[in-house]
Amino acid sequence: MKNPFASSCLLLSALLLSQTVLQSASAADTPDKSFYNVRNYGAVGDGKNLDSPAIDKAIEAAAAAGGGTVYLPAGTYLSGTIHLASNIHLLIDMGATILAAPQNMNAYDEPEHWEGTAYQDGGHTYFRNSLIYGEGLTNISITGEGMINGSALTAGDGQQDTASGFKNWEHPSDAGKDIHLARLGNKAIALKLCRNVILRDITILRGGHFAILTTGCDNLTVDNVTMDTNRDGIDIDCCRNVMVSNCRINSPNDDGLCPKSSFALGRNVITENMTIVNCTVSGFEVGTLLDGTMKPKANGNGNGRLKFGTEANGGFRNVTVANCVFRSCRGLALEEVDGGILENININNITMMDVPSYAIYVTTGKRNRGPDVKEPSRIRNVLISNVTADGVSANSGIQIFGLPEQPIEGLRLENIHLICKGGGTEEQAARTPPELGTGYPEPKGVMPGYGVFARHVHGLELANITLEVQKEDKRPAMVCSDVDGLEVDNFKAQIGDGVAAAKLDDVKNVVIRNSPVLKDVSAEAK
Repeated sequence: MKNPFASSCLLLSALLLSQTVLQSASAADTPDKSFYNVRNYGAVGDGKNLDSPAIDKAIEAAAAAGGGTVYLPAGTYLSGTIHLASNIHLLIDMGATILAAPQNMNAYDEPEHWEGTAYQDGGHTYFRNSLIYGEGLTNISITGEGMINGSALTAGDGQQDTASGFKNWEHPSDAGKDIHLARLGNKAIALKLCRNVILRDITILRGGHFAILTTGCDNLTVDNVTMDTNRDGIDIDCCRNVMVSNCRINSPNDDGLCPKSSFALGRNVITENMTIVNCTVSGFEVGTLLDGTMKPKANGNGNGRLKFGTEANGGFRNVTVANCVFRSCRGLALEEVDGGILENININNITMMDVPSYAIYVTTGKRNRGPDVKEPSRIRNVLISNVTADGVSANSGIQIFGLPEQPIEGLRLENIHLICKGGGTEEQAARTPPELGTGYPEPKGVMPGYGVFARHVHGLELANITLEVQKEDKRPAMVCSDVDGLEVDNFKAQIGDGVAAAKLDDVKNVVIRNSPVLKDVSAEAK
C-alpha cells in the first residue's frame, strides 16, 4: 500500500526542483537588475561572428543600472577589445571561451598616445590595445571556469616599442614620435589604475605579451587562475595590497609571475604589501600544461620563474612569497637595477625541480632606466628560507651581486638544499665575473663557485646550507668577494679532491660555526 504522505513529499520535491530549474534558466536567459546574459544583447557564441560589441552592450547596460554580472554562457565568443566598467562582474562560465579575434579584423582599440620618452617597452606603455581592458575602475571582477584563448594575440610589441621611444630611451630627442600605431592586440587582460579587483578561476591560453598586466592597481586578488602562455604570465606593476594565490603559470619563453615597478604611470611608484602563496611556475612547451603532457622545452631552457624586476623604478617593499613550486624553469630572481629599493622581503618554502639555470639570483645594478635617477639601486632586509632545488645548472646555484658603491644589506639564506649538476673546471674556478654595471640583469657565464657566489654585500648570513653535486666539480662550494659581515652556520658541501671548500677575497668580520667543511678557511679572512 502506497504511503500518501511519502507520495506528497516526492511530488513537492519534484515541483521545487522544477521551479529551481526554471528559475535558473530564466536567470540565464532574461536580464534582471543584476544579471546580464550577453546573448540577450546580440552575442552569438559561434566563434565566427564578432561578439565583443554585444558583450560591451551588456557591460554598458549593467553599468547604467549601477552594476551587475555580465554572463557568458557556454560558447565561443570571437572578440576584439572588451571594455570593462566599474561595479561589473564578468562571469565566463564553464564551456565558455573568449576567443581573440585575428589581427586583420582590426577589432582591438588603437593604443593611446604617449607623450615624450617611455622608460619601458611598448607592452607596458600601451594598454588599450588589449583583449579585455579597464582603466580607472572600481569594483571589477573576472571569474568563472571558462577560458580566454589569446592565440591570435601577438607576443611582441613591434612598432609600439619604437613609438614609445623604448629602443632609444637613452636619447630622448629620438623618442616620443607621434607614430600612428596599428591596432596590435597583444595582451589578454590589462588593468590600469583600478581598485578592488578580483580575477579568479579562469584559464588563459596564449595571452600574448602579457596574459595579465595590472598597473597601478590597489586591492588586487588573483586566485586559482591558470595561465599557459607564450610570453609573461602575470606582471604586477606599481600595485599595492595584492594577493596572488593558488595559480598555475606556464611560460617557457618569458617570465611567469613577475612583480614590477616601471615608469609606466609617468612617476616612480613602489609595488608593496603583496603576498604570493601556493603558486606553481613552469617552463614547459606552450599548451602542455593544459593538456597534461608537461613537455620540457625543446632546448631544455624554459624560462618561467618568479622574478622581481627588471623594471624597478620605484621598487618593492613588504612582500611575502610562500609555498611555491618551480618546474623546468629558471629559479627565483630579485633584480633591482633602475634606482629603486627592494626591502622587507620574506620568501619561504620553495621547491624547484629541473632548474636549467641558477636557483637563486639576487642583484642590484645601475641600468637606471628612468628620468633623473639620483640614487643607486638598493636591496636590504631580505630573508630566503626553506628552499629545495635539484637539477641546478652547472653555472652556479646561488648568485648574489651588489654594487661596489652600494652593497646589498641584510641578506639571510637559511635551510637551503641544492643538488647541482657540477662538472666545473679549474679554469672556471679562477674566473672573475664582470660587474653588472649598466647591463641587463641576467647572469652570464659560469661562476667560480658552484654553490654560492656573493659579491658586494654588507651582512650576509648563511645558515643550514647543504650543497651536492651530481658530477665532480673543481670549483669551491662558496666564493665571496667584498663582503663585510659574513656569518656561516652549519654549512655542508661536497668538495672535489684537492679543492678548497671556500674562497674568500676581501671578506671581513667572518663568523663560522658548525661547519667542518670550512675548517681550512684562512684565519686572515676571519
